[in-house]
Amino acid sequence: MMVRRVLTITVAILSWTAIACGRVPIIVNAPRHQLALGKMVNNAEEQLKKGDLAGANRTLDAVLKADPAFWPALYTRARIFAMEGKYELAIEDCNQALRKYRGFVEAAMLRAQINVHVGKYAEASREFDYLIAIHPARVTLARVLKQRAWFQATCRDSSFRNGRQAVKDAKAACSIMEWKDETTIDTLAAAYAETGDFDSAVRYAQQALAVKDISPTDYKIIQRHLALFQQRKPVRSS
Repeated sequence: MMVRRVLTITVAILSWTAIACGRVPIIVNAPRHQLALGKMVNNAEEQLKKGDLAGANRTLDAVLKADPAFWPALYTRARIFAMEGKYELAIEDCNQALRKYRGFVEAAMLRAQINVHVGKYAEASREFDYLIAIHPARVTLARVLKQRAWFQATCRDSSFRNGRQAVKDAKAACSIMEWKDETTIDTLAAAYAETGDFDSAVRYAQQALAVKDISPTDYKIIQRHLALFQQRKPVRSS
């Protein structure tokens, strides 16, 4: 009889402005032999957090040599590929991870973000809609709502922008996060800018800058957005 134990993988959430804007514990039942692999993936995440890309890659190579289908390692490697601009490889790792664990929302979100980045907007839009439709846990739902709101507020292709829906999504995400997450509030500001309500955009950007313990990186990014809103200009994703 196969003995199973609880496997906890702590994964980082990718954003295009920072390697990790948060960390999420993924807890699943796993065979005993996978516990050691899970610890190695956590070590790789810590190496990545410290900027040791080479060390993280070596650790992940060892994990995937032992088990080529170990989905947490595939996700972390996908994040590295994305940071290196190897988007096709990142998408393939996300696909493999999701084939092993369809409920792995973080991998689906990463795939959607990459598709936005490479201009595959229709695929990204369908992914965001699907992830919201499956009603994930509240904190995860907040992240998906924020990502869809940002996409609909800032997409370079006007046919995918929807300021009113972006405002609705961002407000819901802010409520779930109890108005304590600066990037979510900034997303609401960008959504208002897309509707042409620049006064609200300025107000919410200023509120985002006032969030306690805001990171220096986020502060600089939101300041740039605020400057655009004050010039009555929306944000457009690069």
